[in-house]
Amino acid sequence: MDIDLAALPDDVAALKAALAQRDSAKADAAAAQAERSDIAAYIAHLKLQIEKLKRTIYGPRAERTARLLDQMEFELEELETTASEDELRAEQEAAKARTTSVAGFTRKRPSRQPFPDHLPRERIVLPGPDTCTCCGGKRLAKLGETVTETLESIPRQHKVLQYVREKFTCRDCETISQTPAPFHVIPRAFAGPSLLAMIAYEKFGQHQPLNRQSERFAREGVPLSVSTLADLVGAACVALAPAFKHLEALVFAAERVHGDDTTVPVLARGKTDIARAWVYVRDDRPFGGAGPPCAVFYYSRDRSGIHPQTHLAQYSGIFQADAYGGYNKLYEANRLPGPIIEASCWAHARRKFFELADIASNAKRKAQGRKPAFVAPMALAAVQRIDAIFEIERAISGKLAAERLAARQEHSVPLVADLETWMRAERAKLSRHNDVAKAMDYMLTRWASFSRFLSDGRICLSNNAAERAIRSLALGRRNWLFAGSDRGGQRAAMMYSLITTAKMNGIDPQAWLADILARIADHPAHRLGELMPWNWTGGPAATVPCAA
Repeated sequence: MDIDLAALPDDVAALKAALAQRDSAKADAAAAQAERSDIAAYIAHLKLQIEKLKRTIYGPRAERTARLLDQMEFELEELETTASEDELRAEQEAAKARTTSVAGFTRKRPSRQPFPDHLPRERIVLPGPDTCTCCGGKRLAKLGETVTETLESIPRQHKVLQYVREKFTCRDCETISQTPAPFHVIPRAFAGPSLLAMIAYEKFGQHQPLNRQSERFAREGVPLSVSTLADLVGAACVALAPAFKHLEALVFAAERVHGDDTTVPVLARGKTDIARAWVYVRDDRPFGGAGPPCAVFYYSRDRSGIHPQTHLAQYSGIFQADAYGGYNKLYEANRLPGPIIEASCWAHARRKFFELADIASNAKRKAQGRKPAFVAPMALAAVQRIDAIFEIERAISGKLAAERLAARQEHSVPLVADLETWMRAERAKLSRHNDVAKAMDYMLTRWASFSRFLSDGRICLSNNAAERAIRSLALGRRNWLFAGSDRGGQRAAMMYSLITTAKMNGIDPQAWLADILARIADHPAHRLGELMPWNWTGGPAATVPCAA
């Protein structure tokens, strides 16, 4: 928020009073928001109880009634999480203000690989023979041993940590001394950082709703209600908010950013609406940049262009994305704080031709006895020409921007010029209603942004970095069905940002979340980068393969 310096008082005491008044107002607003969230959660709880009682008294009237109860339970979960989140934010604001409120085939099996060294080994020694299996003699001498390894799983275990603080009294002055109480991740909470990380990662990383987690905890002998789990998730999100803000600043400080979006069903009254999730990715590895890979997600109720314009309001640089019209205002020459340079995605353009020349799909249709679809010769020719350009890109991936630019000038420029000449000549022969013509128009009308990679070694040929980041969200939609509310969508966006960034850096997201939850509260804000995935060392057990 901008502050009018001229309106501030010159007197130090008056300035302190004004700042205290502002902090107090923020604390009161946060407390009011927490109260509203609590009331909304309580109303949703009562509505759910009423519907359950109606179903008990009058019996199941239809399958739709059961689905309605499931939706209401999910909505209650989101509201309780929101309430817990708002309560903690209110406490934080109150603390700042110093107030007291509150077809059949044979599968090819992969070759057997040795188990990782970090896994613990348990030796089970089978007793050797007492007599020779050939002659029955008993004069046996050990030559060695053969070890057969079998991977086994032990069900997860839960334990209670008892922190015992002994009291001592001084014989001289009778003063009682005791070690301070240990730090808890969440005020008044009973859950440790590892449990919090597991619940959050299961919900957002493994797409397991809290009602399923509650059932699993019950089977393991640990009764944790959905309401309790929702409180823990909301509190964990508050604790992790500074990490998200750090990621956000780092992503939009990049020279080049990838962007994409996908649909997110969100719960509405008696139905689901289609909202959007936006992702922005910084990945400098293809051109040998020093910046760490990271991603931030945002949630919006619709796909209006105002959302990406708001997300990128302070960004200037290269933006790689599809041809969505909502981005157009970002590319205006007089834009402040600086221009955003459009770089189009060749993978999107290739896909339009490939769908018209999908020979593999036609072969499958023919094998199934179905009529093959039409294969457009020009579409096939376009795919082959574009593939030749992609082949050059594979050879220079990871090299410095100057080296990539030199290779493109030597090898890619002639191919791109030939493709443009060929497309413009063939396009003139086609009707504007022809599907191949539409695919060509997609590229030719944006040729400046498609050919921009030839003059800048930092630009990638495709927007695959953003598509890889958003893939986990798309895969999870079948499990979690929908976001319970707009606040739930915003919470999910923040957690997806942290989890996706951990995966991009090749570390175990759950292990990293557990560690950062244990350390972030008393960690200096100006050294928050030390806790980020690219600086985190959690041992070999915390390392996972990084996506290509």
